[in-house]
Amino acid sequence: MTTLVPNRRDLLLTLSGTGLLAALPLAAHAQVRARLVIIGGGFGGATAARFLKRLLPEAAITLIEANPEYYACPFSNLVVAGLRDLSAQRFSYDSLKAEGIEFVQERATDVDPVSRTVTVESGRALTYDKLILSPGIDFRWNAIDGYDEAAAEVLPHAWKAGPQTRLLQQQIQDMKDGGVVVMSVPPAPFRCPPGPYERASLIAHYLKTHKPKSKLIILDAQEKFSKQPLFEDAWSSLYPGLIERYGANEFGRVIAVSPSSRTLSTEFEDVSADVANVIPPQHAGVIAHRAGVADMTGWCPIDPIDFRSTLQPDIHVIGDATIASPMPKSAFSANLQAKVCAMQIARALSGEAVEPTTLTNTCYSYISDRKAVSITGVYTNDGGSLHSVEGAGGLSPLNADPIVRENEALQAKTWFRTITKQTFG
Repeated sequence: MTTLVPNRRDLLLTLSGTGLLAALPLAAHAQVRARLVIIGGGFGGATAARFLKRLLPEAAITLIEANPEYYACPFSNLVVAGLRDLSAQRFSYDSLKAEGIEFVQERATDVDPVSRTVTVESGRALTYDKLILSPGIDFRWNAIDGYDEAAAEVLPHAWKAGPQTRLLQQQIQDMKDGGVVVMSVPPAPFRCPPGPYERASLIAHYLKTHKPKSKLIILDAQEKFSKQPLFEDAWSSLYPGLIERYGANEFGRVIAVSPSSRTLSTEFEDVSADVANVIPPQHAGVIAHRAGVADMTGWCPIDPIDFRSTLQPDIHVIGDATIASPMPKSAFSANLQAKVCAMQIARALSGEAVEPTTLTNTCYSYISDRKAVSITGVYTNDGGSLHSVEGAGGLSPLNADPIVRENEALQAKTWFRTITKQTFG
């Protein structure tokens, strides 16, 4: 993959979706009436609801989401490191409601693909012509022996933003100087592939600044990871001697935990922690399994042209729950997949053929309070499968001038403001 710094103008145009909207003869879709239901109010589901309403203004759009507000995972590692307030991660659904989207604040408990109905906690059944699932991830509790929902209140995962983010932040702040933070990284696939290593960088920044006698140990089920040369260069230059990482070949995979003693066990040894951040293995959100769109891997196979499930007709799946490799599980991916999915649904309901598209993903990672690195991918779904476009995309340059890293941190802030404004208003 080539080395580059993403062009911010091109990035913002991709986020805006103007190219996708321009490709549609909007007047042709204005009179389409359909019942469209979306489950999940994150970067995928909320974006899909908004774009469908704009593309199909006469359609009845319903967004089902159990939570009254959304806490964004991107930038939440800055909260863990005490560099950002958790309130800055909180977004409401008021803007979507104002656009005429029905918001059902309940948990979806079942999907019947035959009758085309979604059942929510209250027992209400909602019928649909097309259903979009954007359920995100759920955890494989007890895939690590001893790590269940109760254990997460002692050994936080903080892999869903909100109270868990605050809990991990507080534990690190309360730890004595000279303490040991231990992080466990699960085997792929999981949400946000570079996320654990950004978190490690920012925790290291906090320890270096506030608790310089402390250290961070990473127990990693992976041997290779996203942006590895960039992270390792940052760790050696910014945090020498502070981070110890043990990969798969060094028996880094955590197989058991003891919350009472804050001990993490690998196949080789037991590691004691003052603070333990356990990121467990993951699968598609539970409702995807109830809907019959998840396969034996725990994830959801899709047709990459319109993100229609290959297991259930009239159900589309977007975001982290999908099998969409090489496109990663990220907020950027979910947002763009939502736009493509909405566009293709509008085409199909208007009697038009779906068309292949080009998709992108840019993922920023902070390596300190003011520096960031990134990776960009470009993908095509032509031919019925997602694959990378040769020669496109790339990594931030290695050994770059500090101003380059600082500029990427500024670009990251612009990206976050843009994607959250577009998604949540």
